[in-house]
Amino acid sequence: MPTKTKENYLKAIYFLNIKNESVTLTALGEAMNVSKPTANNMIKKLSANGWIIYEKYKPLKFTVKGKLEAALIIRKHRLTEMFLVQKMGFGWEEVHQIAEEMEHLKTEALFDRMDEILGFPTVDPHGSPIPDKQGEFDRKSYVAMSTILPGYKAALRAVGDSSVALLNMLNEKEISLATEFTIIKVEEFDKTMIVNYGIHRHVSLSHEVCKRLMVEELIV
Repeated sequence: MPTKTKENYLKAIYFLNIKNESVTLTALGEAMNVSKPTANNMIKKLSANGWIIYEKYKPLKFTVKGKLEAALIIRKHRLTEMFLVQKMGFGWEEVHQIAEEMEHLKTEALFDRMDEILGFPTVDPHGSPIPDKQGEFDRKSYVAMSTILPGYKAALRAVGDSSVALLNMLNEKEISLATEFTIIKVEEFDKTMIVNYGIHRHVSLSHEVCKRLMVEELIV
């Protein structure tokens, strides 16, 4: 069975693979905050386990077995986050670190039961897709709110950054998943957006925040 460290490497490769077709040792080392030789040493172990195809000077590639292993780790993480929010009353800003520990548990029946109790959710509290037991998930085509033009409406479907700082800021502004925005204006100087939502009027959201809000444009 993979160790916690190996599983964290598998997750890092999985997320890098989503962002880029080519996953290099350098990028992996940066993601894991380790030196390239340290990353290289771990990749050799993952390759020996049959999870990664490793060839010198070539991008890293998952085997079918390795990609499924990584997806199931992420599945456990996101199911845990959803359970903590939906059934235990945690805030979406509180659950990541707990889920980081829970995702390494080997009791599959626990996560299957969570899934059933939750009604088989397809996304976690941050809008990220939850892989099924085959490692598959629904791929949604959302866009950053920073791309929406004035006069249009959009609904928040996911956050591209689930950092505590961003989530706390969204809490303070009473913004959550499904919040519907009307874009009033985009400031020419720094791209700050002026938006209406719910009972809130003419709220300023910085460009950096809007880049991290993944939305679905609404047909008006």
